[in-house]
Amino acid sequence: MSILWNGLHLRIVTTAILIIGPSWVGDMVMAQSLFKVLKQADVNIDVLAPTWSQGLLQRMPEVRHSISHSIEHGQLGWGARRRMGQKLRSQAYQQAIILPNSWKSALIPFWAKIPRRTGYRGEMRYGLVNDMRQMKPPRTVEQFVALGLPKNAQKIDVPNPRLNPGDVALQRLKLEYPQVPTLALCPGAEYGPAKCWPLEYYATVVKQKKAEGWQIWIFGSEKDAPLGREIQSLAGVECLNLCGKTTLPEAVDLLSLVSAVISNDSGLMHVAAALDKPLIALYGSSNPGMTPPLSTHARVLSLNLECSPCYQRTCPLKHLKCLRDIKPAAVLELLKED
Repeated sequence: MSILWNGLHLRIVTTAILIIGPSWVGDMVMAQSLFKVLKQADVNIDVLAPTWSQGLLQRMPEVRHSISHSIEHGQLGWGARRRMGQKLRSQAYQQAIILPNSWKSALIPFWAKIPRRTGYRGEMRYGLVNDMRQMKPPRTVEQFVALGLPKNAQKIDVPNPRLNPGDVALQRLKLEYPQVPTLALCPGAEYGPAKCWPLEYYATVVKQKKAEGWQIWIFGSEKDAPLGREIQSLAGVECLNLCGKTTLPEAVDLLSLVSAVISNDSGLMHVAAALDKPLIALYGSSNPGMTPPLSTHARVLSLNLECSPCYQRTCPLKHLKCLRDIKPAAVLELLKED
């Protein structure tokens, strides 16, 4: 960009920052809070992230470019990372902010020769990360935002994520689906069944809301499709199983149309919160204090049992009381309040 001053064209240099994005949907949604803070300083923000995240990043107006890679989560991909880093040198980024804590996630900014590479110590990344942060705030979203602030920042103000649904997609969806109260269910969780509210409880809620004249949409990945079918079978009433039938951006757009959401602690829970939907978030093995839904319209249900949060994929005590003791009546009561 340039301006004309006293007959001369003066080039204005805008800071460009490369964000190394996380590998999980919920974390990517929370990363938007960092993007919002950086955008206040009028910087250009590019995000390097897995291919699946492109549609989600397109619904974040703060992001200039999303740069995709197909390196699998947990894969070293030494050669692919080196080639990508060398290719990115021409972009002349002034800073990289590395959100994952892994050693390999810092390789691309290093090979891109980005002069300032900011991140937490993580897996002993000395040299790869040269703007090292030691102390982490308690919440994940605050950890992300703190990396965009000076080291000595005393206060961390966290703006809530806010996704912008696609206008064209919304117009089409509004024509396809009847405009009646709609309840969205998100019964899956990528991390495992210890985060999943019982399917028969979801079915109880479905029957009650259908009796009240609501339509029900079930969201999730292809892996969650059997969960959706089981809820349909247990409820014995008509509801739409969208698991595996939408892309992530399509799920964002559809969720923007619903009246309320019930969700396990999952990526879709964070999407619903970022759309500012009335949301009931159910926590079992995870900690709502660390990764809460970031919305004033969200209600968290967590029993805070002695054995939770255990952060296990399956209940180590085999009873799943942290979720089984959250009864459908409590969830239905919260829905009435919204």
